[in-house]
Amino acid sequence: MKLTFLGTGTSMGVPVAGGFGREVPTGDSRDDRYRTSAWVQTDELSIIIDTGPEFRLQTLRAGIRSVDLLLLTHEHTDHIAGLDDLRPFHYMRRKPLPAYTTQSCIRALRTRFHYMFPPHKTPGSVDLDLHVLNHAVTIGDCTITPLPVDHTVMDVLGFRINDLSYVTDAKIIPKETRERIRGSKVLVLNGLRWDPDHPTHITIPEAVKIAEELEIPQTYLVHISSYVIHKEVSAKLPAHVQLAYDQLSIEI
Repeated sequence: MKLTFLGTGTSMGVPVAGGFGREVPTGDSRDDRYRTSAWVQTDELSIIIDTGPEFRLQTLRAGIRSVDLLLLTHEHTDHIAGLDDLRPFHYMRRKPLPAYTTQSCIRALRTRFHYMFPPHKTPGSVDLDLHVLNHAVTIGDCTITPLPVDHTVMDVLGFRINDLSYVTDAKIIPKETRERIRGSKVLVLNGLRWDPDHPTHITIPEAVKIAEELEIPQTYLVHISSYVIHKEVSAKLPAHVQLAYDQLSIEI
């Protein structure tokens, strides 16, 4: 199984527009971050986790040619705004694209992308086969287990795909979810910034503690803010925790 990080940045992207946060590139490409999204490839499936505002650009630079399954963590704009960019993949599939998420996210999709669904469906729009993921399902060569977490402002769904656990936009990871993550070979976890504490996101020191508690062999941090400089923060991290960066690919 191969994991490619399509984006690793926060809701505003990095660098940030308009002078809020860091808006000047550092010269290190690892500090330029599209909105957080991922591509998982197995022998049988091409899986997308979240479709943010740069999704079209992400697919082009990663070389994505097909999408078999869509997993959506939640309905915040930085995670679904690029949904319409699935159209060319839909045209090539010629059948509905299975999509798994929360009930809340499904309600939001039907409102914000009403033109994709009856009775207002526009010809040529993406055809999604929406499912609430509330228990483990096996699709192709993957067992996909829901990992519910608390974003404070809403519930968010992480996903365990075989030996990979993927969690973003979490502030609290419930005990039951931690037990579902335990035993993973790789954990992807949001790590917004070093400090101070944040009301809706796990910070980097908090993420390190979670990875150590769960004894995960390798953890990669995503949803990283503009104030995190890759070279500087990487030097502070233990070997089993790394900052992910856009276009990083790993084998699991």
